[in-house]
Amino acid sequence: QVQLVESGGGSVQAGGSLRLSCAASRSAYSSGCMGWFRQSPGKEREGVAVIGGGSTIYVDSVKGRFTISQDNAKNTLYLQMNSLKPEDTGMYYCAADRAQIRCALYWSPLSPSNFDYWGLGTQVTVSS
Repeated sequence: QVQLVESGGGSVQAGGSLRLSCAASRSAYSSGCMGWFRQSPGKEREGVAVIGGGSTIYVDSVKGRFTISQDNAKNTLYLQMNSLKPEDTGMYYCAADRAQIRCALYWSPLSPSNFDYWGLGTQVTVSS
């Protein structure tokens, strides 16, 4: 069964930290590319960070503040978020590609269209 389950979201004040986790079933966990995406009301889903094939790629707005990592033994993906800002508010989704292509080989690595498996999301709210 293909399954991705996010956890760790919550409400924090600006400047705070959260650590998101994504537990993946064996069939969903990708040795190619996995990532975190976010979406807020009225906006398109945005790629936050991806990891795979020896590379990590971040959207400019989170560089230096967020860190993506994975534990292959646990089939788990993480996103450590520090120095959170109100504009980081949104539903955060975990995703994995089925083709197991290394992230850096995608024309646009942070594009949601690269990913086939999605979790249901965890809400992150940052207040000023």
